[in-house]
This record gives sequence, structure tokens and C-alpha cells, in this order.
Amino acid sequence: MDPVIVVGAGPVGLALALALARHDVPTIVLDEGTGLCPEGPRSVVLGSDTAAFLARLGYTRAASDAAQWDSFAIWRRRQEVLRVGLAASPALHLPQHRLQRGLRDALTGTPLVRLTPLSRVVELEQDHDGVSVRTRNPQDGTETWWRGSHLVGCDGARSAVRKLLKIRFPGRPAVDRHAVATVRVDLPFPGEARLHREPPWRGDREASARPLPDGLWRLDWRLPPGRPAPTEPVDPHATWPGIVTGDTLLSRVQATLTGWCGELPRYDLLAAADHTAQQRLAARFRSGRCFLAGDAAHLHGALGMQNLADGLRDADNLAWRLALAWHLPPAAGSGQPGGSLLDGYEAERRGAVGARLRAVDQTMPLLRPLRGWQQTRRSLLTGSFRKHAPLLADGQLGTGRFGGAPAYPAAPSGVPGRVPVQRGGGRGTSLTELLPATAPGVLVPDLPVLAMDGAADQLHARLGATFLLLLVAPGTAVWSAQHWLGAGLMPRLAEVAAALPVPAEVLVTEDYPGAAPHTVLLIRPDGHLVGTTQGCHAEGLQALANDARGGPAPLAGAPEPAA
Repeated sequence: MDPVIVVGAGPVGLALALALARHDVPTIVLDEGTGLCPEGPRSVVLGSDTAAFLARLGYTRAASDAAQWDSFAIWRRRQEVLRVGLAASPALHLPQHRLQRGLRDALTGTPLVRLTPLSRVVELEQDHDGVSVRTRNPQDGTETWWRGSHLVGCDGARSAVRKLLKIRFPGRPAVDRHAVATVRVDLPFPGEARLHREPPWRGDREASARPLPDGLWRLDWRLPPGRPAPTEPVDPHATWPGIVTGDTLLSRVQATLTGWCGELPRYDLLAAADHTAQQRLAARFRSGRCFLAGDAAHLHGALGMQNLADGLRDADNLAWRLALAWHLPPAAGSGQPGGSLLDGYEAERRGAVGARLRAVDQTMPLLRPLRGWQQTRRSLLTGSFRKHAPLLADGQLGTGRFGGAPAYPAAPSGVPGRVPVQRGGGRGTSLTELLPATAPGVLVPDLPVLAMDGAADQLHARLGATFLLLLVAPGTAVWSAQHWLGAGLMPRLAEVAAALPVPAEVLVTEDYPGAAPHTVLLIRPDGHLVGTTQGCHAEGLQALANDARGGPAPLAGAPEPAA
């Protein structure tokens, strides 16, 4: 079968290609650029799920390339309002150019990924058997046709793929505007990220500092409105001259550093940009054999939210689905019982990002900095800033309703239907955090597990390649593996795993939150729970696996009609 074509060699496109390679699916990555990864002020905060995903792809130095925060603090004027300790689960703050270089280095370890620079997509056609793409070299004008089984557009906010597919990209073009700078400086709160609302120095209404590796800091300032909103999607980190250059930027940097340090410390300004936080959501994430992921599919960045982290979740969700469709024989027709496997990507990921955008719309009026009578009026009507400060922490830390790993719809196959609405469940919590660990669709916790050969590992380290059958068996950590691997449910569970319609590996854990002994959990390659059975219930596990893959019939390789 033809390889999968990935358009765009940013972090999302590279991660998707590496994830497909783990499933033995070849890819062609079409990169409009030259392959260089220049340094800049862009960065991403990685949660435990996205950090584990990158490690599985072969980017094992993510932790050493990032800065780990010990705490996150929110200040208002001269007073600390909230402090979140992160010793148990430190946030990883990673410069995007390091992330991109790490993923490119990981590509050298697989022959299944072909990276093609200077390839701008100018034409796209799809038929019953695959996708054809015409590219043009922007330097010499030469053109090339490529053939693939499927195509994924990971080519950013101005996605050529999305435009060629005529998919609308509606939303709000200017939710927030920020100036950003990378500065080498010693601040008096090492290892701590800080957001300062209405700081005591003049000129700024909100400033933040986030540690980066090697003694660097990312500084952000929320800019006042006043510039006309762009009518077309823009690069979320495009530079606007006159705002982050010259005396305006230097005065802002110096005032902020002096306010935090008491006097102006020595510093080096290394990079600066200014970006508009947009809220956009593509009308569709799938059109036949073509898909959208990352910035091409969604944009959100208000309140410190991490669009790149959600782009990595797009890649993790789509990779195993494409791999199943690529490896299994095609069948005539479509519309298997339980819904289409490939349609599940749009249902789950578009639903999850849409829930985040709705949460921002509901919360933004509570969190925008106000002064004077407006602030007093809001405090009387909706509560004080201190009450809502945990929501700001969610955005900055990639947790809770604004950044945590989502729980997908209850239907294991991800067919269109009810998507959990992430409403507040307390101080910064979300509905997804309140669901039990055995609810279908949740991300499974990272637990110690034992493999069939007796090797000890962590659950999240085994994700990515196959489905997992996880048996809850108290006592396995005490007894030698030779005593239980061939006893009890184990032989039967191995037989059931081999007979499932999806590739599956058997693991054992001593305990699982909310699960009784001898519970068997079926877990997708992206770590989300399909469902559970009590004991080795062959028919139940077969039904769960069929739902996860879109139905009992062979998967349809042909595209479904575009909506």
C-alpha cells in the first residue's frame, strides 16, 4: 500500500510520522521549508501524557531539554494570590526549536519516514484508492507528484491542505495579544513560574515569567486591544513591527525586571515576538482520505493554553487509527456497526478542543484584568480574582479544564455523540478529572506493570504500539513471575489477546484505581480506556475491540463521502 503523506514538518507532523512508524506504517513528510529549526521565543508546557508520548516516539531527552518548574505563583499588585506546588508532578517547559530538533533526530532511527524539504503543496486530488499531491519547489519551481494512501495536513494556521479541501476555519481572530521575549537573566524566584496581574510598576496590566533551560526565561506581557483583528488566520507567533522592537520593548523588559528584582539586573535579550491568541476550530477534521491536525485544525492560546500540546494529542489519537486502516484489507462500502474508526478521530479530537474553546468563552469575562469600578462590580457579581485564580493556573500549567488530557465520549469507537462538557467541578477541576479511572474514554493512570516475560515497566511506557489487555491481579508483585504467568487467568487471557481483531499485549498490575481484583481493562494505543470486563470474558473483550476498531466487519479503506 502507498505510504501516508504528512504535510508539514513542525512538531505535530514529525510526531505523527514517528507514531505511524511505530505501527510499521511508512510516511512521506512534505516540508515547505529547508529543514532548519531556528531558535525563537516559542515554547510549550508539556503535561505527563504529552511528555510520555514524546518519549515513546524516541525523543528521550525531552526532560533534559526542558526546564522543570517547582511551583507556579499568581500575584496581584504586591500580594501573592495563589501558589501551586509542582514537586510531585513538575511541568516541563520546552523551547519549541529544541522539541523540533529532538523529533528530527528521532527520525534518523527509522527508515519508514522520508522527509522531503522544499516541497510546497499546490494541488490535491483524492479517489477511491488514495490521495495524489502536487508539490512545487519554492526555490527553483520544479514540481513533483506524490501518491499516498491517506494525507494529514499538519501545515499550520495558514494550512494549504485545509484551503485545498475547502474546509472552513471559523472563530475569533483576536482573543488576546501578547508580546513575548526570551531573556537571559537571574530572577529572584528560580524554578518558579509567575503570573503578575496589575503589577506595581507602570505600563503593564499583566506580565508573566516562565523558566527555560540554561538560565533563560520567557517573559510575556498582555497587550491592550487596539490593532485591527486579522481577517485571515495568522501565524500564532508572527512578529508585528513597532511593538516588540526598539525602545518600546526595552522599556517594557527593564520595567518588569526592575519590578521583580528591586533594581535592574544584568540581562541579555535574545529573541522577541508578538502574537495574537486566536480561537478557531475547523468545520471538519476529516474529508475522505484527508485529515487535519495541530494548528491546521484548531487554534487556541488565550489564558496561556497550549495549542501545540493538543496538536500532539491529535497525532497520538490519529496514528493508531490510520495504522489499523492501513494494515487491514479494504472492504467494499462503509458504515460499520458502532461507527467508522477514522471518523472517531474527528468526533473525539474536535469535540475535546471545542469543549476547551467553550470553557474559555465562559471563563474569559471572569479573568480579564479590570480596574476601578469595573473590577469592583465584577467582584460583587461573580466573586473576587482570588476565587478565579486557579483557572489561570490551569491555562499556564496545561491542567484541568484548559489543558489536561481529555476524556473522550463514552462510545469506545468515538462515534459522534455526547462529548463530556468540561464544566468547573471546584477550584480548577473539570468533569474529566472527576470521572472514575474505569470510565470508558479516560486516560489511564501510569502504574507499575509486569509483562508476560516477567519484565517490570510502567504502563505509559507500553503505550503506542498495540492495544493493551491489563489484568488487575493482587499479589503479582510479591510472587515470582514463574508462579503466576502460567496459572489462573493468564493462559486464557493470552489466548483471548491473540484472537482479538486488533493487535494486543497482555500486562498485569497489582492494583488499579476503582477496579476489583481480576478486572481486565482494554486500553487503546493512545492510552484511553476502551472498557472493562470482570474476569477473562472473551465475548465481552471481543465486542470492546470491535467497537474500538469501528465494527466487526473488515475496515473500509475507501474514503467516506465528504460532508
